[in-house]
Amino acid sequence: MLKVKSGDLDKLGLLYERHKKRLFGFFYNMNHNASLSEDLVQNVFVRLLKYRHTFTGEGSFAAWMFRTARNVNYDYYKKNKREIHQKELSSVAFKLEDESGLNVKMNKNDEVAQLNQAMKHLSPEKREVLILSKYKGIKYSEIGQILGCSEGAAKVKAHRALNDLRNIFLQLETK
Repeated sequence: MLKVKSGDLDKLGLLYERHKKRLFGFFYNMNHNASLSEDLVQNVFVRLLKYRHTFTGEGSFAAWMFRTARNVNYDYYKKNKREIHQKELSSVAFKLEDESGLNVKMNKNDEVAQLNQAMKHLSPEKREVLILSKYKGIKYSEIGQILGCSEGAAKVKAHRALNDLRNIFLQLETK
């Protein structure tokens, strides 16, 4: 990104190729719309190009990029005044390999559906923290940079979001 900042704009294509899948997964987990996710990925790179002068190189590029992605997502929903509706966390790979047969697979499918339903009940902020930390595997120090808080605060937010998810999951289980 430092090369892009200094005027070598061809390097942005390399950054795009390296990070487009991670960004697409982030957006898809947030909105479950592939077409919209592709558009938002493009918007992130347009914004990275536009604001390349703000990249200092002090923090990680991924944190700066995901903070931009977060802002693009927020701006999109603010501009279009849409509610975030998640259908499923279909991009999460759940392994259903079990020798016990169909009943075990059906029970796991039920649990996955319950988890998806529980994720829908979380606020967008809590869902975002869980997607970044658990599904995307981003370090808490980088999540702190993305959210504009300390690493400790990011850990607390993730912990609280997991607790809320657990409570919602258990409530759905008793229904």
